[in-house]
Amino acid sequence: MLTFDARVDARGFDLALDVAEGETVAILGPNGAGKSTLLSLISGLLRADEGSAALGSTVLFDQPGASRAGSRAESRGRPGTAAWLAPHLRGVALLSQEALLFPHLSVLDNVAFGPRSAGVSTTAARATAREWLAEVEASDLADRRPSQLSGGQAQRVAIARALAANPRLLLLDEPLAALDIAVAPALRRMLRRVLVGRTAIVVTHEVLDAVTFADRVVVMSRGQILEQGTTHDVLERPRHPFTAQLAGLNLLTGMRTAAGMRTDAGVEIAAGPSDLAEGIAVAAAVRPGAVAVLRDGSPEPGAGVIEVVVTDLEPRGDVVRVRAGELSADVPPARIAQLDLVPGDSVRFALRPDDVELYAR
Repeated sequence: MLTFDARVDARGFDLALDVAEGETVAILGPNGAGKSTLLSLISGLLRADEGSAALGSTVLFDQPGASRAGSRAESRGRPGTAAWLAPHLRGVALLSQEALLFPHLSVLDNVAFGPRSAGVSTTAARATAREWLAEVEASDLADRRPSQLSGGQAQRVAIARALAANPRLLLLDEPLAALDIAVAPALRRMLRRVLVGRTAIVVTHEVLDAVTFADRVVVMSRGQILEQGTTHDVLERPRHPFTAQLAGLNLLTGMRTAAGMRTDAGVEIAAGPSDLAEGIAVAAAVRPGAVAVLRDGSPEPGAGVIEVVVTDLEPRGDVVRVRAGELSADVPPARIAQLDLVPGDSVRFALRPDDVELYAR
C-alpha cells in the first residue's frame, strides 16, 4: 500500500493520497494540475518541501515541517527526522510518454536490465525478459535495437522493461499519449491485461484510459484533489465541472426541491424520482444527447428550461454539439439548419425530468 502526503511550495502542490495493494488509480486533470509532480515525488525525481510517503513499511521520504504537527509520519510512530530513499531503492518503476530505451542494448537486454541491476544472473535475467516480452506480445523483437522499433513497439518494450524489474509500484505517465491513434487500442488492451492485480498509478488525459485500467479515479487541479472515487461513480456522477467535461456530461448543481432542484442560478428543474431530502445540496449529470434545443415553441410538458447563449457549434460525427458556456446539447445537423443557429444566438435548453437524476454533492 502507498501512503502519500506532501507539499511543494513552488508548485502550489499540497496533496494526500492512498493507493491500496493491487489497486490501479487513474489520475486525471488539466495541464498544470500537478499530476507529473505527484509521480516525480513518489519516484524520487523531486523532493518535497514537507510531508512523507511510504510503500508498505518502506519509507520513501519523510520531510518534517512545522505546519504538519499531525503528519502521517508521526501518526505511524516514526521519529520526526528527515529521510529520503534513493530512487533505485524504492521498488518503484516510472514509465513516461517516451520509451527511453537504451540505444546500445538489444530489446532483450533492455528488458533484462532491471533484473540484472538487482543482481540476477545474465541467464536468469534474460529468461525473465523473454517472459515479459511474450506477455506484451513482443517476443519477435528481442534481437532488434531500439532504433529499429516503431513507436508502438518501443512502448511495448518499455512496459516489459518496467514490469521485468518486478516493481512494488508502477507509475505510468501518459503511456499512450505519444502513440499513433491506430496503435493505441492494442496497447490499451495489453495494459489492461498486465495491470490486473498490480499496484499502479496511471496519469492520463483520456477518460477511456481510466475506464479501461482503473479501479479508482482521482481528479486533480492546481496541486490538489477535486474529487475521487470509483471509476463509475466519478465519471457517472461528477461533482466538479472539469470532471463533467471529461466525462462528456452537463453538470447542474443546486438545492433539492419537491419537484426536482433549484440550480445555483435560480432555475427550477424537474427531476426523476429521488429519495434525497429537500433542502440539501444536489447535482445532476445530463447527457448532451438528452438536451433539446428550442428557439420558438413549447418544450415537452414538465421539461425544465434553461435560457442560454450559444458560444460554439462543434461537429461530432453524426451530430453537432451546441455549446453554451459549460452546458452543451447534441443535435442532428438538420435541426441546426432548421434553427439557423450561429454563435451568439439566444436559445433554450430543455431537459425532460426522466433525464435528470439527482445525487448528493
